[in-house]
Amino acid sequence: RGAPPHDTMLVDGVHYRTIFLHEQDASVVRIIDQRKLPHLFEIEDLRTWEEMAVAIKDMHVRGAGLVGASAGFGMYLAALAAPRESEAAFKSFVEAAGEALKATRPTAVNLECMVTRQLATMEAAGPDLAGKVAAAKAGAIAIADEDAEFCRRLGEHGKKLISEISEKKGGAVVNVLTHCNAGWLAFVDV
Repeated sequence: RGAPPHDTMLVDGVHYRTIFLHEQDASVVRIIDQRKLPHLFEIEDLRTWEEMAVAIKDMHVRGAGLVGASAGFGMYLAALAAPRESEAAFKSFVEAAGEALKATRPTAVNLECMVTRQLATMEAAGPDLAGKVAAAKAGAIAIADEDAEFCRRLGEHGKKLISEISEKKGGAVVNVLTHCNAGWLAFVDV
């Protein structure tokens, strides 16, 4: 679930990211099923890239950052499932999975970028297929970690700006209006 930062979102006192690898089985990606919120907090286990595609398409995950991270993990799941008889068969499989993942939300820029990034990561790993799978796993984790870091930095910057505005208002409350899906659930972590 990731190490809890000092300012973090907790569920029943436990830190969760919105997407993470299963602690006992790294071939399982876990997500918070956002369709059930706010009435039920449920972790969904995804074992195939096809299940990830459904999770993206049917809005189990929402928000640009989280959809991008989901694409990264979807490509890792595709690498796990890809045939091992040749590099060409492996590449063809993960490329087809990438196209299918991109088709789940054709206007999602983060999704397309992370599929492309994962394909490049696997290609750069060389001809060893196990190395490509390991690279896809490391790539998915890096995408999620980067998203969390971007959000942390954005929060630090925003905190400074909001504090300055509050000071100008004599310490009064500052109201912030967000558009679209923003906050912890729209990204990997805060």
